[in-house]
Amino acid sequence: MRMRYWLLLLLVLCSFPLSVFGGDYVIGEGDALDIAVWGVKELNFPVRVRPDGKITVPGLGEVVASGSTPSQLQTHLAGRLKELVKNPIVTVTVREITNSKVYIFGSGVKANVYDLSRRTTLLQLLCMLPEVKTADLRNAYLLRDGKKLKVDLHRLFIQGDTTQDLVIETNDSLFVPLLTDRSVYVLGAVNMPKSIEYREGMKVMEAILEAGGFTKFADQNDVVVRRKEGEQSRSLEVKAKKLFKEGDLSQNIDLKAGDYVLVKEAFF
Repeated sequence: MRMRYWLLLLLVLCSFPLSVFGGDYVIGEGDALDIAVWGVKELNFPVRVRPDGKITVPGLGEVVASGSTPSQLQTHLAGRLKELVKNPIVTVTVREITNSKVYIFGSGVKANVYDLSRRTTLLQLLCMLPEVKTADLRNAYLLRDGKKLKVDLHRLFIQGDTTQDLVIETNDSLFVPLLTDRSVYVLGAVNMPKSIEYREGMKVMEAILEAGGFTKFADQNDVVVRRKEGEQSRSLEVKAKKLFKEGDLSQNIDLKAGDYVLVKEAFF
């Protein structure tokens, strides 16, 4: 009796690796399974789930496997096999996963379908996308069951905030748009008005210095950063003298791609 208990426990433990995506894996069409009934050699066999979602089990015929977790299928088979085997102990192991996929789309990356053959996090998935550095991660999002998940891809991938990471699940969709404007524009009373390729972490004074610095006519306390956010625009005031003379670092604001830095002239 004790030996039977330990064997049953071992068989249950062997099925644990199937819970790889945050919950029990759901069997789908094309998946390869190993079915085993303890003590019945004829009922130990490999099988692949057909496109109709069914498998063929000796003595039972066709059985629907798609849509069930391995534990649910084990319970179902054990119930049906009671007519053929006394107290059947059934195990179902997913040997090959072909049903678990994540869909990547959007103009910022190459559209693709990735097979999730192992536990994969959102950060790991982003690292597999070579175009992600030129994508608009601030406006990217993850879809699950038709709903946007509250996760900040920019904070995760660019700023390294791993609290934003999560485990990808079957049929998740990742939308990544293209960053259409990758420049910062410095205009007005600077020595070399120009567009500058945006770099992560770029500050307003860094951009002004790259544009040759202030002219002698510039009003250093009248700098405006104009930023478009969705359909709206906002203006951020910068007082450079407070930064230089008082060390007020709050004036040296972070820029975003597409920002316009306008340095106004002083009136004498």
